[in-house]
Amino acid sequence: MRKTLGWLLSLVVLIGTMGAAGSTAQAATAAQPAAATDIKDQILGIPGMSLIEEKPYPGYRFFVLNYEQPVDHRQPWKGTFKQRLTLLHKDVSRPSVFFTSGYNVNTSPRRSEPTTIIDGNQVSMEYRFFTPSRPDPANWSNLDIWQAASDQHRIFTALKKIYKKNWLATGASKGGMTATYYERFYPRDMDGVVAYVAPNDVVNHEDSAYDRFFAKVGTKECRDKLNAVQREALVRREPLEAKYAVAAAENGWTFTTVGDLDKAYEAVVLDYVWAFWQYSLLADCASIPAAATASDQEIWDTVDTISGFSAYADQGLQTYTPYYYQAGTQLGSPDIKQPHLKGLSRYGYQPPRNFVPRDIPMTFQPGVMADVDKWVRDNAHQMLFVYGQNDPWGAEPFRLGYGVRDSYVMIAPGANHGANVAKLMDGEKALATSRILQWAGVAPAAALADAGKAAPLAAPDAQLDQRDLEREPQLRP
Repeated sequence: MRKTLGWLLSLVVLIGTMGAAGSTAQAATAAQPAAATDIKDQILGIPGMSLIEEKPYPGYRFFVLNYEQPVDHRQPWKGTFKQRLTLLHKDVSRPSVFFTSGYNVNTSPRRSEPTTIIDGNQVSMEYRFFTPSRPDPANWSNLDIWQAASDQHRIFTALKKIYKKNWLATGASKGGMTATYYERFYPRDMDGVVAYVAPNDVVNHEDSAYDRFFAKVGTKECRDKLNAVQREALVRREPLEAKYAVAAAENGWTFTTVGDLDKAYEAVVLDYVWAFWQYSLLADCASIPAAATASDQEIWDTVDTISGFSAYADQGLQTYTPYYYQAGTQLGSPDIKQPHLKGLSRYGYQPPRNFVPRDIPMTFQPGVMADVDKWVRDNAHQMLFVYGQNDPWGAEPFRLGYGVRDSYVMIAPGANHGANVAKLMDGEKALATSRILQWAGVAPAAALADAGKAAPLAAPDAQLDQRDLEREPQLRP
C-alpha cells in the first residue's frame, strides 16, 4: 500500500513538473506573434472564390477573382456562373468600399473617390450578364436589379468575415443606380451609400424633365450652336452617310441589330447634343464648328468625336446588350422632343428594343423604378446623391422625403457626368466628406468637431484615382 502511495506521489510530482514546464513553454510560444494567414489564402478560402491573377501595386494587394454565383438567387439549385470581381486590399483593419460601374469590371487597379476619402479597401463587381460574367446558356429573364443586388449581397456576406470594419457602397451613373438598388433590397448590409450621377426614371413614358433641361442648360449661344450642327448633320445626310458606309467597310461594322445604316446614322446624330453635355463643359462650346460654314468633314468629325459613329454598329452594341436589355425591361430610357429637328428626323429617339438582338425577348415592367424611388424617399438612411448641374442624366434625380435620416442630394455647379464630391461647393464638399468618414467609422476627432476640417485620408495617386469615363451614347448612363 505504501509502495502504491509512493508511486502515485511520484507520478503526481512528475505530472506537476511536466505541467509547469508545459505552461512555461506555452507562455513562451504565446509571447511570439502567430504567423497570420496571407490575405490571398483567406480570400481563396471562401467557397466558390478562385483567383484569376494578382497584380502588384505599391501599398496594396490587387486581386482579379471569380466568384461562383447562382444564375437565379430564388432557385439556386438551377445552376451557377462565374462572376468576375476585383479586390484592392489595403488592410483588414480599414473599412471597405463596394464599387460597381454597372457594366464590366476594370481589371487594372483603381480607387473610387470614397475609397480615397476613407483610405480603405475596395471590392469591385462586374455586373451580371456582361461578359465574361454571363451564364451559359443565358436566360435573360434572370437579368434584373434584384438578382444583381443579390449578387452583391452574397459577395459582401462572404467577404465581411474577413473585412469586418464598416462598408460603403458606391458607383457612378449606372453604378450609382446599382448602389441605390442594392441599398433598397439589402438595407442592412452597408453603413452608407455614395451614389454619383444616378438617373431615376420613375415613369418611363414621361420625359418632359429632359426637354426642360435642354431648353436652359448652359447658354443660349452654346445651345444654338450645338442644335445647328445636329440639324446640319441631318440636312447633309446623303453625303455623310456615304462617308459612314466607307468607314463601316473599312472597320467591318454591320448594322443587323439596329436594322440598317440609316437608322444607325440618325441614332448617332440624335445623341450629339446629349453627349456633349454629358461629357463636355460649357467652355468646350468654343471647339464646336459653325454649322453654316463647316465642311462635311468638320460636321463628320465633331459628331464622331462627341457621339461616335461606331456606337450603333453591331460591334459597338454587343458589349452593352445587357444595359439596353435592362433599359427596355426595368430601368427605362429617356425620349426627348428636339423640335429643331422637325421634318429631318425619320425615327426620333429609338427605343432600347432597337439595340437588342431580336432573339432576346423583352417586356417592360412598369412600377419597378417607382418602387425604388418611393423606398428612397421614405427610407433613405446615410445615403448621399451627387449630381452635375449640366449633366442631362441629372434631369430626373433621386429625391429625399421628410422622413429620411442623415441623407443628402448635392449638385456640383457647372459639372457634367463626371461630378463628384471634390467638385461640390466648399461647404457641401466638407459636409459630404465628413459624413463619408463618419459612416465608414474613421472620422478623425478634428473632423467630428468641425466638418470643415474633413479631408480625404489617403494621399492622391494619379493612376489609382483616375476615372475611366467611357464615351458612351446618350442611352447609356
